[in-house]
Amino acid sequence: MKEEIRIEDVPVQELIEALAEKLKSVEAVKPPEWSKFVKTGAHKERPPVRPDWWYIRSAAVLRSVYKLGPIGVSKLRTKYGGSKNRGFAPERFYKGSGSIIRKVLQQLEKAGLIKQAQVGVHKGRILTKEGMTLLKEVVKELKK
Repeated sequence: MKEEIRIEDVPVQELIEALAEKLKSVEAVKPPEWSKFVKTGAHKERPPVRPDWWYIRSAAVLRSVYKLGPIGVSKLRTKYGGSKNRGFAPERFYKGSGSIIRKVLQQLEKAGLIKQAQVGVHKGRILTKEGMTLLKEVVKELKK
């Protein structure tokens, strides 16, 4: 009997790291020129330290679309938001950068890994067959 490949069977961090490496070879997924200077949200104090952070975020968004799809920019902004240190004022939740998420979704869509769809009353982006194949490929490599 053939064993079913489940994405949930591998640790999330390892999956995202391996998926980011795969996405580096996808031509449609490239960090824009401004990505070197931006913060990932209003709640952050500094830009990301890792030079390949765009691919990490793209991989994380791809996994989120798989888990939560159909999903849109607004829900993903909430997912990637966090608490802002406001000095003496109490901390408050701020959403993540919408521009980054929008560009990542557009790039993944251009690469053919996700597409816009409507499932019942929910509309947003879902994984395509190519996206699912890529995810399963990475999981299979990690399981070895």
